[in-house]
Amino acid sequence: MKTQGTPASFHQIPRRNGIFQEREHDAYKIKGKLPEPTICPLCSAVFHEGRWQWRQAPADAHREICPACHRIHDHYPAGFVTLRGEFFHAHHDEIMYLVYNQEKRERAEHPLKRIMAVEEKDDITLVTTTDIHLARGIGEALHHAYQGELDFHYNPEENLLRVSWTH
Repeated sequence: MKTQGTPASFHQIPRRNGIFQEREHDAYKIKGKLPEPTICPLCSAVFHEGRWQWRQAPADAHREICPACHRIHDHYPAGFVTLRGEFFHAHHDEIMYLVYNQEKRERAEHPLKRIMAVEEKDDITLVTTTDIHLARGIGEALHHAYQGELDFHYNPEENLLRVSWTH
């Protein structure tokens, strides 16, 4: 994995046990503790035992929009994955299948990890995510499966990760 020169506003985040360590407060994280159970009226994720989960909620559950739905509503991604290159274009459908499968696996366990949008323009495909860890996981899955060049740029002030995969 190669890391190119980083602009002054971006910092490489230290890796510990494969997890990005959050330095700044994320405005989309819930402030304080939600009453349990709480259900998101948009996606039906349930806040239970201190985290968002996929499960049944009682009819009298408190209602609050989850952080992922909040990001989607605001059009404010936490992760950007840029895909490009001749190999990518030659194997576009297969690679996008891997991207969606990675999201499906992550989302099954973690409801806040979602793909927000996929935009194709010129020779670039941009995948936006609600979570920096999902963006990182997509990039690492692509690199593991197909090699290529993988770059990460993390902006701690905005809790924003940009991943670029070229092959």
